[in-house]
Amino acid sequence: MDVLNADDRILKDPAPHVVVSELADSSVNFHVRPWTAASDYWGVYFDFQKTIKQRLDSKGVSIPFPQRDVYMH
Repeated sequence: MDVLNADDRILKDPAPHVVVSELADSSVNFHVRPWTAASDYWGVYFDFQKTIKQRLDSKGVSIPFPQRDVYMH
């Protein structure tokens, strides 16, 4: 929410919606739905992705990836 609230392109009314949508096998998935002007949509979308990744990295949060071990006999 801090990232969303810091972006002036995101409308305050209606308020952004952030929820945990799934506790998956190797991730916690969120739905993040801010409201913005149509002309700002893609800029907000890509800037948010970048900012969230940088924020997680700075806090030492890693993003897991699926891993499969294959043993051949």
